[in-house]
Amino acid sequence: MPPKFFPPPSEATPDGLIAVGGDLGPEYLLDAYRHGIFPWPFYEDEPMLWWSPDPRAILPLEGLYISRRLQRTLRSGKFLVTCNQAFADVLAGCATGPGREGGTWLTDEMITAYVAMHRLGHAHSVEVWQDGQLVGGVYGIAIGALFSAESMFYRARDASKVALAHLVAHLDARGYHILDVQQWTPHTGRMGVVEISRDEYLKRLAVAVDQPIAFGEKLQG
Repeated sequence: MPPKFFPPPSEATPDGLIAVGGDLGPEYLLDAYRHGIFPWPFYEDEPMLWWSPDPRAILPLEGLYISRRLQRTLRSGKFLVTCNQAFADVLAGCATGPGREGGTWLTDEMITAYVAMHRLGHAHSVEVWQDGQLVGGVYGIAIGALFSAESMFYRARDASKVALAHLVAHLDARGYHILDVQQWTPHTGRMGVVEISRDEYLKRLAVAVDQPIAFGEKLQG
């Protein structure tokens, strides 16, 4: 089924821009993510920009690279890891301060929209705690067997990597098909992120979003 509010992704510009304007209500956002489209504004007060890049970056659930140091950290028990306990605080960490990873695009309007998606059960976070303080996290949108990771942050060494490792293990245990990270960078590439064509991504996505899979209330894996 084609998008309700957007042109087909095949009509995107060479850099992936598919539409300008619209709003960030849940109906728009769900329509976008179900069809391989995501919002990414340049400036706070400009019309919203919507993207469907080619190629597309994903993290295969069996492909996360975990270094020996990170393995030791995961085994050490120095961090407490939870999910959906501090969603708004994770967004705030991704939007401001040191250690944000890809979060500078999070405008106030975007934060309000994703908090609304969380309240409706469509957006989820993984939080990393140390001595009672939030020191890292990751959040994203879940539809069926798709999880679209939006951003992560850290305030303690390796905290964002710990969040990602727990997220990947959880998604794998729940039966997710796709962990979408949208765009490849050298940093994400070192973690195991790969690129596939937009056509291939959309084929996988069409199957994933119709799967009867829920994120759940507790981390698994």
